Amino acid sequence: MSMVSPSIVEHTDRGPLGRDEMARVLARDIPRGAYVNLGIGQPTTVGDHLPPESGVIFHTENGMLGMGPAATGDAIDPDLINAGKFPVTELPGASYFHHADSFAMMRGGHLDLCVLGAYQVSASGDLANWHTGEPGAIPAVGGAMDLAVGAKQVFVLMSLFTRTGEPKLVKECTYPLTALRCVDRVYTDFATFEITGGDQILVRETWGISFHELRSRVDVPLTVATP
Repeated sequence: MSMVSPSIVEHTDRGPLGRDEMARVLARDIPRGAYVNLGIGQPTTVGDHLPPESGVIFHTENGMLGMGPAATGDAIDPDLINAGKFPVTELPGASYFHHADSFAMMRGGHLDLCVLGAYQVSASGDLANWHTGEPGAIPAVGGAMDLAVGAKQVFVLMSLFTRTGEPKLVKECTYPLTALRCVDRVYTDFATFEITGGDQILVRETWGISFHELRSRVDVPLTVATP
C-alpha cells in the first residue's frame, strides 16, 4: 500500500477487487439510516455487506421498504423477491405497497441514494446503462431513469474495463443515455472515483494499479484531492 497524496490510498500490493469486495467497499460509504435502492444485477449484492446496526433501509421498486439480505435455504419465499426476481428476506418493520407508489418514492426525491450498474459513465457524470445500441441487443430500462434523476445521490458499481480492455469511464458516453450529470461516485474493481462536476475526476482509492498507471489507461482527466 502506498500514497501519492494523503488524499488517495493505492493498494498496489494486491490485484484488483473481486465482485464481493467491490460491493463491500461501496457498502462502507452508505450513510447510516439512509433510504437506498439497489439496482438489478451486481448492485443487489451491496445489501449483503451492511450490518443490521447500520440502520439503512432498502427500497425495491417492485414495492417494498425494509428489504433484508438475500434469502437462502428454508428462508426462501417465492412471493418475496426483489426487482431482479431474486428471493430476499424482510427486516422488522418492512412494508409493502403498489408499484405506482414505489415509483412515486423514486421520482419524488424520497430516496437518499441508489446504486446502479453501468455500461459507461462520462467525466461529467452522464450515465448509460440500459442499452448498448447494438443490433439485436435487448434494452432494459427498468426503473433506472427514474432512480437516476430522483435519488439524492447516485453511486455506480461496475468493472472499469470491458472484456476487450476498453475503459467504461469515458469523456463522453457513446451508448444511449439513461440520464445526464447524475452520477456522484463510481466504484470499480481498480479504483473508486468521485465525479466533481469540474474538469477532472477525483480518484479516492486504487487496487492493483497505481494512480499514474490508471491515468495512462483511462482517457479522462484524473486528479487527487488537495490535502
